[in-house]
Formats: sequence, C-alpha cells, structure tokens
Amino acid sequence: MENHALQPWMASVEPYLAPLAEVARSFTDLSAVPVDLPSALFLRARLAGLERPGRTSANGSCHLLHAADGWAAVNLARPDDLAAVPTLLALLGSPNEPDGPDGPDGLRTAARRVAAAEVAEAAQLLGIAAAVPGSAQDARPAVQASRWGERRIRKMAGTRIVDFSALWAGPLCARLLGVAGARVTKVESVTRPDGARFGNPAFYRWLHDGHDNLVVDFAPGALDEIVAEADVVIEASRPRALRRLGLRAEEFLAARPGRVWVSITGYGRESDRIAFGDDAAVAGGLTGVDRNGAPVFLGDALADPVTGVFAAHAVARSLAEGGGVLLSVSMAACAATLARAGTRVHPPC
Repeated sequence: MENHALQPWMASVEPYLAPLAEVARSFTDLSAVPVDLPSALFLRARLAGLERPGRTSANGSCHLLHAADGWAAVNLARPDDLAAVPTLLALLGSPNEPDGPDGPDGLRTAARRVAAAEVAEAAQLLGIAAAVPGSAQDARPAVQASRWGERRIRKMAGTRIVDFSALWAGPLCARLLGVAGARVTKVESVTRPDGARFGNPAFYRWLHDGHDNLVVDFAPGALDEIVAEADVVIEASRPRALRRLGLRAEEFLAARPGRVWVSITGYGRESDRIAFGDDAAVAGGLTGVDRNGAPVFLGDALADPVTGVFAAHAVARSLAEGGGVLLSVSMAACAATLARAGTRVHPPC
C-alpha cells in the first residue's frame, strides 16, 4: 500500500504526532528498523475501506454521546456489549419502552439526561469500555518500568518472544520486534482466538507475517513450558487472569537475567477497567473538534497503534539496557502523551 494513499488520514493527526515520531526514531536507533508510521496507524482503515470518523468511530463501534454536562464515549465493541444496552439504559434511568429506541440511538437519548461521568461509570459497571474525554490526562507516564530481575544485555536478533496479546497494540509491538530480528511465537487460546482473525485478513497477515503460532488450552500449568524458553513476554490481560494460569511476571523476570515482560492495558496494571483503541484515545484526550467545538474521533482506534509503537520501543530499550524489568504500558496514557503535544501546537482559545 503506497503511503500517499494514507496521507488524508495522517493530516488529521499531524499536530499530535511529535512524541510518537520521536519514539519511532529512537526505536530505529536501537534496532536499525525504520517505523512506517502511516502504515502502523492507518493501514487497517485503508485495507478495510473505512471512512474517517466523526462522533462515531471509524469502525462503527464507539460512540461519543452528548451528556448533560459534556461528552462520554461508549464502545459497543462486542456482541455482549450490545446485549447489555437495555440494562445500561435502565441504569441511566431511561424508561423501558418496548417500542423505544435501542442501541446507540437509545443511548444518545438517555445520555442527555445525565452527567458524562455517570454514563461512563454505568457502562463500566457492565464491563463496557467507556470514558469521559481527557479523564486519563494525569501524570502517569505512558510506560512504567519496575525491576524484578537481574540485567543481562541481549541483542534483538534471535531474542525469543512469546506474544499472548490480541487485536492490535500487542501484535504491532511484536511485529516491530520481529522485523528487528526477534523470533516471535503468537499463542492463542483454543476457546478464545484472537478477535482480529475475524477482521480484515490482509491486515492480520501484515501484523503476524513470519511469526510462529500456537493454539493451546489455557489451563493452569499449560503455558509453563512455552514461557520457560522466552526472553520476552507480551500480554494484554488483567494480571489476575494470568496468575490463575500460573503465570506471574515477577517470577518470570527473576528466573533468568535479562528478561522483559511487557503488559499492555487500558489504564495500567493496577486498574481492572477494560479499553479498546477508540475509547482509550478519548480517555487520553486524543480527539479532534468539529465546527461547533464538539469532540470527534481521530483516526482508527488510534490508541491501539500508538501503544504498539510505544511498547516496541520500550522493549528494545530495555533489552539494550539489560532487561530484568516489567513494563506496564497504558493505552490511555500513551494517547494522553500525544494529546498534550497537540494542545501545545494548538492552544485552547
């Protein structure tokens, strides 16, 4: 795909890209691999024929809802999320009318009666990804590193990576490290395959080209042998979910010098909130504005690829410094890093 075809998408996010471009350049310095930012950010949208978004995300699942005191983003990304909409409407005090609007239309009506934080909190209570714009613009860094093991400097070439992640951010991190010479094994559950398999097949191949693939039963102890040979683990799960399977980042790092564990979550390992790329971008304040000053989505699930680039750089830097660290990468904080740069370029009126 020629990058000039992606330029209209790039133009919409150009004011925000300085921090990401700096991270990409640093990754190249460490790995000798250039990062094609237009493809990383927008190849999926181009291959899928998506239109640039407004108050509904490019993929159609996330919705910016006008609340009584502002805006809230609610992401109906999964069938279970759509099935939970009637319960969400009830939590928001919407009358239960058999012939009334349901789905996003019903949410738009209900949201206008309550505060934006109430919309987001009610959705989160049901396990639906949701956020208030800018709510994660705090001082948390995009990547937090904590030491649990001894150092041993490793070259990227031949580094063994086990990738338990799915969808976009983690797999993009694994792709960049694989292009830099690492040996990547993608591991999927028999019962829960990567949801990206059901998206655009060309984009899935682009993310995973050259990687080995294992499909296993995620039972306690079943992953021990796979992880034992790894130098790097990439995952995007709640810590307690992996602990139930017998996987503990701290033990992995302490067992052999120079290892790295990268944990990608919506809001950091200390939070149980789920997130997808569009709502995490909103939480970080990475949104545009329309002619009326209302927020609109930027790009396509933008926090996903942004986080993938941040995570790949963090792994490459950690390996070069000797490893032994747990890297906690927050999607919302990655988005906030770019949003702050955009604010500096375009100061508020």
